[in-house]
Amino acid sequence: MSEQPVLAIAEQLVERAKAAGATQADAVAMRTTNSDATVRLGELEKLIKATSLGAGVRVIVDGRQAVASTSDISDGALDETVATVMELAGLAQPDEFAGLADPADQVRTPDALGLYDENIETLTMQERIDRALACEQAALDADERITNSDGATFGSRISEVALADTNGFGASYVGTSASLSVEIMAAEEDGRLKNDQWYTAERQLHRMEDPAAIGREAAARALRQLGAAKHETTQVPVVWEPRLVAGFAGILARAANGEEYFQRSTFLADLVGEQVASELFTLTDDPTLPSRLGSRPFDGEGIGTRRNTLFEAGTFRGFLFDTYNARRTAERSTGSATRSISSLPAIGTGNLLVEPGSTPPEEIIASVKDGLYMTTAMGFGINLVTGDFSRGAAGIWIRDGQLAEPVTEINVSGSLPDMLRSIDAVGDDLQWFGGTAVPTIRMSQLTISGS
Repeated sequence: MSEQPVLAIAEQLVERAKAAGATQADAVAMRTTNSDATVRLGELEKLIKATSLGAGVRVIVDGRQAVASTSDISDGALDETVATVMELAGLAQPDEFAGLADPADQVRTPDALGLYDENIETLTMQERIDRALACEQAALDADERITNSDGATFGSRISEVALADTNGFGASYVGTSASLSVEIMAAEEDGRLKNDQWYTAERQLHRMEDPAAIGREAAARALRQLGAAKHETTQVPVVWEPRLVAGFAGILARAANGEEYFQRSTFLADLVGEQVASELFTLTDDPTLPSRLGSRPFDGEGIGTRRNTLFEAGTFRGFLFDTYNARRTAERSTGSATRSISSLPAIGTGNLLVEPGSTPPEEIIASVKDGLYMTTAMGFGINLVTGDFSRGAAGIWIRDGQLAEPVTEINVSGSLPDMLRSIDAVGDDLQWFGGTAVPTIRMSQLTISGS
């Protein structure tokens, strides 16, 4: 496989598209190397090392746009890809909003942002195996009730990404990432198993949690489910552990997507500038943070990334846009376009951050007389149009400010507007989960449906 720079591949596609008659064109090229080591019950189960290379080109001809991609970068394959995309564009319907980004918005000297760590690239496969083994063994050693494992995996990724277009934009960057995860099982007295998992994922190796700590946390999460029972239907305060707040932030980011706004399919559609949430709640999207998983120096259209505030002290500040949806709504791009080699630009997030408060999570729990500490949410019962929220859940019941018995097979429901307004405590325990940083939060009242 050719080792030519990915930027050169993207630029070749753009030049070929121009020669074929494209009014506007851009191209994405990516080279990715994945290295994974999986162990189970102390034995090596799987080793994977794979490199992929691909490129895609978008053309706009008289308002008609199309995308084609290839994993073969030979001259003949690139010519065929351009011929294909030009044929597809001829079949598309004209769209007045289709087109490249405004050149004035595109960044000319992208910041590297510290996305590459040579320590990840130079890890040997044995070092990957050793980290996975240490993680799983710590989980297995945590308690005699830990009886089985679904395995531990240490994985790493090196990605080279390039974008070029007929505006004259051309840039590339290299990023690394690594993750370590383990899933573990604890046995009830009757032999039934309760499983849970934990993980760490970072761009920089030194930021990853210790393998043994990951294993112990997975074991603790499985153990605390033992003896879990259903709970009667009630309305109580609910304390969300940080991992679940990360998912909640993602739901709100979907509601703040500019395409949802154009389609009027979000409850936030008419609420820009309105006090929507508690004053304790601030949510931002920031792809410019150095060395974070969601960071990138430019978006999928070459626009410089920036920090975008979605909620500020409870006020909804606005939507995220790519160029296409910005034009459809008479807005401007927020530098939020994401891209693959085979897709048109689409709106996405970088690093989501819920601003921490000043209250330790222990104090938040201690202030609850009767309520739920929610540790698991499942299902997809969310309607972004109405804001209705209903998900299966599990956790630990809080009695007189203390974590008491585990509960399971319950349902937590409410409406997103009410839930946002009911946030009455935000913890000081900011934690990172991939590209999302969040603390503990408490909502003053949600409906718990059980037996």
